[in-house]
Amino acid sequence: MESKYIDHLFRHHSGKMVSVLTRIFGLSNLNIIEDAVQDTFIKASISWRLQQPENPEAWLTKSAKNRVIDILRKLKKEKTYLPEIHKGTVTIAINKLFLDTEIEDAQLRMIFTACHPDLNSTDRISFALKTVSGFSIKEISSALLTKEDTIKKRLFRARTAIQKSQLKFNIPQGKALPNRLESVMEVLYLIFNEGFHSNNKEELIRQDLCGEAMRLCKLLLKNKHTRTSASYALYALMCFHSARLSAKINTNNELLDLKHQDRTQWYFPLIELGNMMMNKAVENLELSCYHYEATIASEHIRASSFEDTNWNKILIWYQKLHDLKPMPSHILTMAVVCMQQQDYITAKTYLDQISPDDFQQRAYLYYGTLSDYYINANQLEKALIQIDKALATVTNLLEKDFLEKKRQMLSEPKKN
Repeated sequence: MESKYIDHLFRHHSGKMVSVLTRIFGLSNLNIIEDAVQDTFIKASISWRLQQPENPEAWLTKSAKNRVIDILRKLKKEKTYLPEIHKGTVTIAINKLFLDTEIEDAQLRMIFTACHPDLNSTDRISFALKTVSGFSIKEISSALLTKEDTIKKRLFRARTAIQKSQLKFNIPQGKALPNRLESVMEVLYLIFNEGFHSNNKEELIRQDLCGEAMRLCKLLLKNKHTRTSASYALYALMCFHSARLSAKINTNNELLDLKHQDRTQWYFPLIELGNMMMNKAVENLELSCYHYEATIASEHIRASSFEDTNWNKILIWYQKLHDLKPMPSHILTMAVVCMQQQDYITAKTYLDQISPDDFQQRAYLYYGTLSDYYINANQLEKALIQIDKALATVTNLLEKDFLEKKRQMLSEPKKN
């Protein structure tokens, strides 16, 4: 049994199991619950070496339910957490908790618990990525552009805050809902981004993460309390980006930028679904950052070729997005857009407003863009310096190969 397959199953099922077990045992037993889920997958990795079960998902579910019973017996014996177990859960049969509708409800509760205001804003995101979607500490570090030791501290603080505050495992109602929902959508956005443009060394695209983010976002749309214009816009954005995934890498496993992608490979049913979601998203005048990002993505999709892209519109939408939610990445992208318009003076003005430190693990994006500026300014020596800096900081092998080929092209004229 390949470890990648176990990893795939862990990604898709660990969050479900943690959520259901938390509904049974309560948030105070979260450490025990996560250990139980980990044990289930360790058992799978050993048991499946010789023979894979006919239905792996059913095997995991059964093992998880058996583990629930084991923990229940242990807790009854120790009589330590028995009151918590019987708190509102004795009337719910364990089998029923593993029905699809109950799993979805439990996961939605877990997402909102992770985004509780008693948790620090940065801690919420780390905790949700770890608990809801089974991210490793390294993956969370990559997604949040933060050191692994910092992520460990955030996870510890989140669990400590949950214990002290005795948080309820539910979906907030009334005035408490909007802020929590905003935090939830931010987490789903980060999960999707890590799939769409991963910092993983070997893989640039991780479709399982994109699919997980879309699945969780769909949970928001199924619930009448969390079905908002912003959540529709977020789902539309995910659809538009996912439609282009197959065109990002060619048959030689080479990274293709937007200019060189084969647009006939874009998956148009997802584009149509994204358009439907955007129609829902604009039924009222409440505009979020996801509305603007989805609109930008739709502009790229609307263009029949790279040359037909309406860069003026895209720049306007980015300016509105940056006004709503200022971020260094928005400024960097506006510089890129200006270079597409051959407005290099404005592009440099944008680049001067930011620094590589603003991007931490993705500093190579800044260096690469600055290199493009110097290429257009016919300052090839400076361009090569920036590409070398990009090569020194990039981690993904496909992106490194892309930059190396770009450097080689710049160096060739000097040899002739």
